[in-house]
Amino acid sequence: MEPRKFRALEESALGWKVAAVFGVMCLIWGSTWLAIKIGLGTLPPLTFAGIRFVIASSVLFVGCALTRIPILPRTRADWGFLLLTGLLGFSINHGLLFWGEQYVSSGIAAVLQATIPGFGLLLAHGRLPGESLTTRKVAANLLGLAGVAAIFWHQLDISGVMAFWGSAGIVLGAAAVAYGNILVKLRGSHLPPASMAAWQMAFGLVPLLSLGIWREGNPLHLTWTPVSLACLLYLALVGSALAFVLFYWLMRRLPATQSMNIALITPGVAVLLGWLVLDEPLTLWTLGGGLAVVASLKLGIGNRR
Repeated sequence: MEPRKFRALEESALGWKVAAVFGVMCLIWGSTWLAIKIGLGTLPPLTFAGIRFVIASSVLFVGCALTRIPILPRTRADWGFLLLTGLLGFSINHGLLFWGEQYVSSGIAAVLQATIPGFGLLLAHGRLPGESLTTRKVAANLLGLAGVAAIFWHQLDISGVMAFWGSAGIVLGAAAVAYGNILVKLRGSHLPPASMAAWQMAFGLVPLLSLGIWREGNPLHLTWTPVSLACLLYLALVGSALAFVLFYWLMRRLPATQSMNIALITPGVAVLLGWLVLDEPLTLWTLGGGLAVVASLKLGIGNRR
């Protein structure tokens, strides 16, 4: 076979792999919101999130050891990078997300977390080659901001002040993880995805569990039901261990903001599941704000020209 044709076949096969992983990621992360919401019915947020990453990081560390993937970072800079991104992506983001989802529906939580690419557009400017801020991207962020503001206002009006602050916490977490994703693109390409995710979770779970035990009590004394255990295991094994390895694999093959396009799909999956399983309401304010956020993502990163 001619080298040119062989390269074309390789690129075609890689394209199908990227598309398949992208689709799987949308389904996984679109369903995690439902698992979080159900688990929060009996489990407190910080301990719930912390134990999720205890299990997920343990599985990843064991997997790395069995497959002989290098586990220990080699430089002090790598240790610092893993610590910082672990705090941003897991302590801050997931701590605020689990706390905030106590007060808002799973669908709204997913829509608000979909602001990650918008923050990524802003934070990638001047940091990542080929990802500079443009008039189109500024307009996209303003549209997304309008959608978020509509959701905030509606939550304050119908659900009270805690729903407003829960929404704000989820958006703040989105900003934190967006910055963490930019750092991963900048400084994490030489690290194996599995060991990188494992260390980030390990660093991130320490503040979550420490605060959880202090504020929420002994984890052994919590109300552990078969349903809450199933949610925990799904979030740990599928939504964390598998999902983050796939996501980092995807980030190495797509631009950072393009890999964040997953956020275009996950809110729809989450809203649909919340409506079907938990009978979560679909109001015009929520739908309008959600559509504005998704449209802003499409405008900002759906077409990169």
